[in-house]
Amino acid sequence: MVNTRSIEIAVGAFVVAGCAALFVLAMQVSNITAFQRAEGYTVVGYFQNVGGLRERAPVSLGGVQIGRVTAIELDQSRLEARVEMTISADYDDLPSDSSGSIRTSGLLGEQYVSLEPGGMPDALKEGSELLVTQSALVLEDVVGRFIFNQSAGDESE
Repeated sequence: MVNTRSIEIAVGAFVVAGCAALFVLAMQVSNITAFQRAEGYTVVGYFQNVGGLRERAPVSLGGVQIGRVTAIELDQSRLEARVEMTISADYDDLPSDSSGSIRTSGLLGEQYVSLEPGGMPDALKEGSELLVTQSALVLEDVVGRFIFNQSAGDESE
């Protein structure tokens, strides 16, 4: 009887540990950082079109991830998308005239914010705004323009 009871307890503990491991793995894969406090500073950029950019999307500089998108909302006064990004404290010396653009990883991959450093000596700080931004390139628009240009070229021949 005692032997059966200890086996049941061991199996129960194994199942609970497996569920906990599965939960942690799911959190890591989905890039949810509920257990980590993002330390760094917040930078804001305004874009005319964010395309498929999502919260928790990477923010990169030269292909290296330096932060994450923390919020996307519509600014009612500017009628543009306001993208809030948290940049890691390790990169606290980015020039204040740095620019941001929304890029796509691969042809149909996830979208991310790519930062290009400027040349000013003073650095971005908490609450700084990216003055130069480039909106997302929407694949449907590019294909539509290409088809329109091809059909316009066929008519002129």
